[in-house]
Amino acid sequence: MAGNKFCLTTPAYYVNDVLHIGHAYCTIAADIIARFRRFAGDDVLFITATDEHGQKIEDAAKSAGIEPIALADRIVAHDKKVWERLNISYDDFIRTTEERHVRTVESVFNALYEKGDIYKGMYEGMYCTPCESFCVESQVKDNKCPDCARELERIKEESYFFKLSKYREKLLKHYEENPDFMKPHSRKAEMINIVEGGLKDLSVSRTAVKWGIPVPFDKKHVIYVWFDALINYISAAGYGNDDKKFSGFWPAELHLIGKEIYKFHVIIWPAMLFAMGLELPRTVFGHGWWTVDGEKMSKSKGNVVDPVKMADDYGVDVFRYFLFREVPFGVDGDFSEKALVVRYNTELANDLGNLLNRTLTMLEKYFEGKVPQPGDSKDEFRDMMEKSGARTVEYYNKYEISSALSEIMKSVGNANRYIESSAPWKLAKENREKLKEVLYDLIEAIRIITLLLAPFMPQTAEKIWEQLGLESKISGMTIRDISWGGLKPGTKVNKGLPLFPKDK
Repeated sequence: MAGNKFCLTTPAYYVNDVLHIGHAYCTIAADIIARFRRFAGDDVLFITATDEHGQKIEDAAKSAGIEPIALADRIVAHDKKVWERLNISYDDFIRTTEERHVRTVESVFNALYEKGDIYKGMYEGMYCTPCESFCVESQVKDNKCPDCARELERIKEESYFFKLSKYREKLLKHYEENPDFMKPHSRKAEMINIVEGGLKDLSVSRTAVKWGIPVPFDKKHVIYVWFDALINYISAAGYGNDDKKFSGFWPAELHLIGKEIYKFHVIIWPAMLFAMGLELPRTVFGHGWWTVDGEKMSKSKGNVVDPVKMADDYGVDVFRYFLFREVPFGVDGDFSEKALVVRYNTELANDLGNLLNRTLTMLEKYFEGKVPQPGDSKDEFRDMMEKSGARTVEYYNKYEISSALSEIMKSVGNANRYIESSAPWKLAKENREKLKEVLYDLIEAIRIITLLLAPFMPQTAEKIWEQLGLESKISGMTIRDISWGGLKPGTKVNKGLPLFPKDK
């Protein structure tokens, strides 16, 4: 796959609230994948976004006594600081209030209206303002939203509709012919059941809401916030304003989203793309939700996890590591600060940090801090490390990033066991040639582990790289550099302070 164009996206985060662990989880996952794809040699377009229109923003701005755009500006400035603190390497941050996005939305709405896939009608039904979504009445109980359980309002107003029902068969065919379109696969059955059960045309405009993109040919209507927001993916990729960029990066390889908005991305968005005559993204991956110490996050409980505070308290790389080490990517997880501390002490300090420290200490003691000559033949340890590296790459390629991290930590464990089984302190007295082989194996294993770990822990990887005494920048390395034997004999290592001091 090296050398390909690779586009991946996060959701467009709604600007009605500060970012929490759920937003951080999704965006860090995207960052890990983007960093690996660059390492694999791909030309990456990593897009994140903010969704800034709709009734919720209009109401929140009114309560604050400011204009909606002022509220959005404030939140966006904060969001960008959060992403910087979490070391997010996005290539494009697009706002749905930007002119390039507004023009694209207007163009799409016009085109679908002229095609007959958008038409005027009357909407009457249940609407959830917090979710900014229309609810199927058969799924409504006690006048509560089936997604967020808050009170619904019944609205009746003139509306433009998108012919979602028209694309039922085409959606089902796409699901069947593209088994990796929906991931994890456990989410498929529910979505297929929804589509097989019949799709109703979707209301895509409001007259009661003023904060949004007006329908180009009917200014009393504002385009429905979800119709508007989904288009960010193609407006950022260059649709309608940079044909060369768009043809290179679309279709996106991956949409990363939370499971609560999965149906919008695997039913409504694909139907919109079908209507536009555009290819669908290769994969839509819906990750799970986080609870905190076994309880649902809520402001009233005061248990909302602030990702910036976690990064400040434990280090950004430790926070990034924990999120994908604690829970398999794709399922629900529980955040516990105590569990984070345990993993910090046992896996990062005891296992990874100690492996580096012991190996560098032995190199200084036995070989004046210089990398010795490797053995002539391929030994069992080297074979094990090479196979583990290949499995790690395979997991990355399949977006099984928690499995990739687990495989990396297995390699760390194997290297520590190799120290115990080979007993370099005995070899120093009995077999100096074998000692050279063992210590070369260990330092080379650390080099390869560092390259594979870098997408998760980029700052830590840079520190290890410096301690290995490598003059090249780790950022300039590629997947070819995980081949065994890249560390040159005679390289002078530079043992530094412990990576993970035990003061947590």
